[in-house]
Amino acid sequence: MSSMLLIVAHTPLASALRAVAAHAFPERMGQVAAVDIAPDQAEPEAAVRRALDGFAGQDVLLLTDAFGATPCTACQRATAGVARVRVVAGVNVPMLWRTLGSPELSLDELAQRALSGAVQGVMQANPTPRQNQPGAMPGHDQVEHHDQQ
Repeated sequence: MSSMLLIVAHTPLASALRAVAAHAFPERMGQVAAVDIAPDQAEPEAAVRRALDGFAGQDVLLLTDAFGATPCTACQRATAGVARVRVVAGVNVPMLWRTLGSPELSLDELAQRALSGAVQGVMQANPTPRQNQPGAMPGHDQVEHHDQQ
């Protein structure tokens, strides 16, 4: 993976997603870091900057949880004007695995891969009941004839 990956989310989501990444891509864990943002954390921006310092001079894809929430805002502020960083909000497991499985991509391509992984990875997984369609017609019971005794 040419780009580093930084996960920033409400505690304990970032660490949990890093653990999920380690389960599927253990060989990539030297390129993945996590920053959990606690509800009462002072200066979350500084925590993001410290984590980015560990990736100095490298391209970094920063995955955060909810757009507009504190972790995302901290990422946006910490990376303002930084050319080698992309921030993508809405992190989920399919997004994470898609990015880790594409080590050959450029930073911009990796950000697009993350977006497509997130969107394509969200679907209803159980069958839905049929709507506005009649169910099976009741059959004639050949065994019991209640009107014939």
